Amino acid sequence: MSHKAFMILTILLGLGLATISVYSLASNDADQSAASQTGDGYAVATFAGGCFWCMEPPYDELDGVISTTSGYIGGKVDNPTYDQVSAGYTGHTEAVEILYDPEQVTYQDLLDVFWVNIDPTVRDRQFCDGGNQYRTGIFYHNEEEKQLAEAYKQKLIDTGRFNQVVTEVTAATTFYPAEEYHQDYYMKNPLRYKYYRYSCGRDNRLEELWGDAYKK
Repeated sequence: MSHKAFMILTILLGLGLATISVYSLASNDADQSAASQTGDGYAVATFAGGCFWCMEPPYDELDGVISTTSGYIGGKVDNPTYDQVSAGYTGHTEAVEILYDPEQVTYQDLLDVFWVNIDPTVRDRQFCDGGNQYRTGIFYHNEEEKQLAEAYKQKLIDTGRFNQVVTEVTAATTFYPAEEYHQDYYMKNPLRYKYYRYSCGRDNRLEELWGDAYKK
């Protein structure tokens, strides 16, 4: 059982809930991803920042973001399930795919949000979640995104603020949407989400790393 799953089970038991909702699994059809919806002048960005539940909210709040989708990327297994990814053997990492209107919000804006919502100093881990499925990464879709991402990373390194910046910048491969119960988890299950986020120490660590630049 993954650390995340164990924490959620603990929450349910602590609240004395007698039943656990049974969620239907959504198809991991990659054609349903945001990448197939760019015909209206929209663009796609893909970021891995640990638990994908926690990476949807900061982007959903941005004007110009059309949608966010939690999923898996960077591995070698087609149509992976959450259980497979959580086992750590697929090579995939949890990520969010963002469909946005570049006329309203820029890729640079998305990078600004990304960095202050992750801990870039640790490898194969984010906060309480460990394993390569929680590694951080920027998955670029074109040369411009690559250049902007690499420049931003280098700028962080040059500041000397962190002892190391291990977040990967790599070409996007096939993005597989996660099961439906993971989508908009923070809205569907606000109590469980808030407890998980608090117990994981995410906000405290982000404030420690980024100070005033991080906003809860």
